[in-house]
Amino acid sequence: MRINSVCILGGTGFIGRQIANRLANTPIQIKVLTRHRERNRHLLPIPNLQLFEANVHDPEHLQNHLEGVDAVINLVAILNEGRKPGQRFEDIHVHLVEKLLVACRESGVKRLLHMSALGADPEGPSRYQQTKGEGERMALAAHNRDLAVTVFKPSVVFGPADTFLNTFAGMLKLAPMMPLPTPGARFQPVYVDDVAAAFEATLEHRDSFGQTYELGGPHIYTLEALVRYVAELLELRRAIIGLPDSLSRLQGRLLQHFPGKPYTLDNYLSTQVDNVCQHNALPDLGIHPTALEAVAPGYLGGTRTRYRYDEWRREAGRDN
Repeated sequence: MRINSVCILGGTGFIGRQIANRLANTPIQIKVLTRHRERNRHLLPIPNLQLFEANVHDPEHLQNHLEGVDAVINLVAILNEGRKPGQRFEDIHVHLVEKLLVACRESGVKRLLHMSALGADPEGPSRYQQTKGEGERMALAAHNRDLAVTVFKPSVVFGPADTFLNTFAGMLKLAPMMPLPTPGARFQPVYVDDVAAAFEATLEHRDSFGQTYELGGPHIYTLEALVRYVAELLELRRAIIGLPDSLSRLQGRLLQHFPGKPYTLDNYLSTQVDNVCQHNALPDLGIHPTALEAVAPGYLGGTRTRYRYDEWRREAGRDN
């Protein structure tokens, strides 16, 4: 299948920017939809990229912007619900997918790459997992000869602008002690550029049509091990106290009412399912999974750690 144009929903986000940068090295024309064009003008220097202001939740807006587009990449998701209309899990993970599938059919889009998540399951313990699972199910059910669908299920994604390791880094800098909920929760962090490479590798390949790909890094960590590693990179001595299950649940109930929702009951429920791959598809796609330790020191490390990281890069011949 030859793809000449792609529309990215969620293209201004952490993963979307990386995918856009990868596709910019191809002849493909990239259209990114955003509610706030002026806030995202920094994307405009990316070759072959056009930025359009649009409300993707408006079916008419969505269909109009998909006219003449060969493929759509849907990355829109939330980890926590907002209080305003349109900010519920169902609005983002289910209803938007419904509208997108209709718009693809009406506008003649022939390819859909849909971002789900590890643990997504209509029967999962959290509303995040349930709604992500329902959206994934709907996207795959829409796969047919007119619309080729591929689904991706990454573990937590890391990279210089991530909201995972950077969040813990910010918390560790604020206080000498961190009460850590669900310290034994297991994750398989995957590098953002590996995720972007998977999207690029499958975009035009028929073997990926109708397939679901789990994406993870080369190693599995507990949450406590990850937080301790971040503290080490920051060169901070912190008391990290793993909370038992009852206190982890209580922390979710309490902190979900704080500004910014640093942790919620739904977050707690999500950690009851290991965030690891049954089968990591990256090697199948010709992508060697990047280790966390090869990247995180470059953006999280303290002065000495960054110096050691730069030395390692020079020794590896990667400073060019």
